[in-house]
Amino acid sequence: MKRWSFALGALLLLVMLAGCPGERRSGNGDGETGRPDVAARQEPSPLDAWQPDFDPSGAEYTYLLSAVSHPAIEGVSVGYKIRDRVWERSAGRLYVDFRPLSQLGEERAVLSKLRLGAVQGMLCSSVAAANVADTLGIVNLPFVVDSFDKLETFRNDPELFDVFRDSARGQGMMVLDVTGHGSYGWATREPVRTLEEARRVNFRVAEAPVNTDIYRNWGLRFTVMPWGDVPQALQTGVIDGLDHTPIVCNLTRKFDVARFMTRVDYAQGLFIHLMNRAWFERLPADLQEILLEVVAEESAASRARTRQQEQEQIAAAEARGVEFIFLSREDRQRLLELSEPVYEAWGQRIGPDYLQKVRERLGN
Repeated sequence: MKRWSFALGALLLLVMLAGCPGERRSGNGDGETGRPDVAARQEPSPLDAWQPDFDPSGAEYTYLLSAVSHPAIEGVSVGYKIRDRVWERSAGRLYVDFRPLSQLGEERAVLSKLRLGAVQGMLCSSVAAANVADTLGIVNLPFVVDSFDKLETFRNDPELFDVFRDSARGQGMMVLDVTGHGSYGWATREPVRTLEEARRVNFRVAEAPVNTDIYRNWGLRFTVMPWGDVPQALQTGVIDGLDHTPIVCNLTRKFDVARFMTRVDYAQGLFIHLMNRAWFERLPADLQEILLEVVAEESAASRARTRQQEQEQIAAAEARGVEFIFLSREDRQRLLELSEPVYEAWGQRIGPDYLQKVRERLGN
């Protein structure tokens, strides 16, 4: 009898939880408001605005191209412009399937996939690209390719760029071109007006040997940290500064916490367009030509837009109260002098004659 009483009580409890007969429930599951349940709500994708206006399903060939950054950055959105131009020029034979925002993984994982051919291309950050070939690290060295004008000179001088381009071949890759995201400096929680004040800051630097060598020789405190860990580390004070560009810091809201930017302008932040060489060599010759031409044309146009974007993002940040500070000529000269051991060490890895030629051609 006790067992039946227990079962009856459990049944009554279930009825109460389900709601009394005749109680009206919203079909959307959120009471009187009619708002959908969170699980059922369709959130817009940040990539909706970049969807193709054509159906790529009939393409004979697909070029899977990765990037970790957001296409709001001009040097990244070039992937979509390449996609559309290649589709048009190839009459729908070649589809560039561009995947930004780390859809295919973080950079180290994607580089491994690129070597194997599981991914065919990548807009790789210049700091990560130095892990592919030492020569690619030349663009990260301080005060070498440190302005938009020097970048264009470097890119358009075959004696300089061809060595850079061919350096990844030993890894089964090709360098097609470069795009950018502006000039590197220091975004900090407190103002940094002098090199001496910079010594009090713990800077986040990228996971790249050339960057750690630079900061060690500059005598600055630093923490090597994946990009994904930066927001929380900056909020909690694990780091109180980061080495990056105004474009990236403004678009990714780092200026919400780091309200000061010291314009060191010691290097250009770049995306290096890497491609799996074996995949490219299997493409028909006409598609190879189309792809190379479009990448070169769109990359050049993207670099020109990046100049303008840097000014626009600085103005937008200043309008929100971010203060931009120029490091003095004397302090920049001191950083240049402190960089001599970096040039010596990396010259041996890159090739001392090549490094010397680049520095002389660019007026360093």
